[in-house]
Amino acid sequence: MRLQTAIPAFPARDVAASADFYRDRMGFTIRYQAEGLALLVRDDVELHLWQSGDDGWRERADFTDNPVCTGAETFIAGTSSCRILVDDVDGLYDEMRATEVLHYADTGSPSDTDYGTREFAVTDLDGNLIVFYLRH
Repeated sequence: MRLQTAIPAFPARDVAASADFYRDRMGFTIRYQAEGLALLVRDDVELHLWQSGDDGWRERADFTDNPVCTGAETFIAGTSSCRILVDDVDGLYDEMRATEVLHYADTGSPSDTDYGTREFAVTDLDGNLIVFYLRH
């Protein structure tokens, strides 16, 4: 038995706006979109977006008897991350810098790590984190 691939699924407050962001600013193609769900692809990478739009938790007075439990609360958006292996991290960095999606703590270029990668990070509309990396 062999695992073959993983597909990150990111929570998004507004799936349609997030799908447009991935298409327009990160170079993904929207392969499928319906209310509350989008499947995005770029080269061999697939990402899914799912609606995290439940604001009902804001009105709960007592979380003991009425806990947060839908799994789609708005505060979940922006809590996910993934790492994507690329073959030209510097070229992709230049592309992502031009579309202004780099992580707020960007250092001005991809960083070489102690564990053998060269990488940089971006964030989507909700703050979900994607690290693009190349192995040395």
